[in-house]
Amino acid sequence: IFSIVVFGSIVNECYVNKDSHTPVLHCIFNENESACSYGIAVGIIAFFGCIFFFVVDLYFQQISSVKDRKRAVLLDLGFSGFLAFLWFVAFCFLANQWQRTTMSRGVSQGADAARAAITFSFFSIIVWVSSA
Repeated sequence: IFSIVVFGSIVNECYVNKDSHTPVLHCIFNENESACSYGIAVGIIAFFGCIFFFVVDLYFQQISSVKDRKRAVLLDLGFSGFLAFLWFVAFCFLANQWQRTTMSRGVSQGADAARAAITFSFFSIIVWVSSA
């Protein structure tokens, strides 16, 4: 759920026009396109990873080999640790870029979405560390 909030808030509200004269959209995080792209990428990876491991959990009882069960559990554990790291980087990167952002009319329109993306990136660290 947190990945959907981060991904959705960045895609929907974190691209704004710098002024009314140019139709070009800029990332709200200090006009750094990498910040928005990284947040979107981590959100998508987390979402599809959750779906994959949900399906693995559904079929876990049908896996008869102990080796295969062990691999599934270790893969889940490794993925959780990896995603906790990605969310930590996302939180630090987005918070740093938001701190450097100068407030303007366009930025203030998407400020709540930017704060939501940063907040839920932090919450995602806690969730993925606790699931590991």
